[in-house]
Amino acid sequence: MANLFENIPDNLAAEHFTDLVNQKHIRIERIVSLGHTSPEFGWYNQDENEWVIVLEGSGTILYENGLEYTLNKGDYLDIPAYTKHKVTQTDPNSITVWLAVFY
Repeated sequence: MANLFENIPDNLAAEHFTDLVNQKHIRIERIVSLGHTSPEFGWYNQDENEWVIVLEGSGTILYENGLEYTLNKGDYLDIPAYTKHKVTQTDPNSITVWLAVFY
């Protein structure tokens, strides 16, 4: 048995990504952020759908078309494949724990 809130690094100089499940048609990833954002230039443009939920903290996702959503604890989004998006903000004062399901 494992716990999503265990083994979070003390030093979060960079975002921390952990694959929890990685199978042929699904990948589940824990992401831990502390004031991190996507790179300034470019967009995530994945060839798979992504369902993402914030379990702790908050983060803001911006779509290329200008729509922006701030997710707080319990909020989730379903991002269709090939939808350009980026993270523009995460809480700089406490960790943000995301769970991302790629399918």
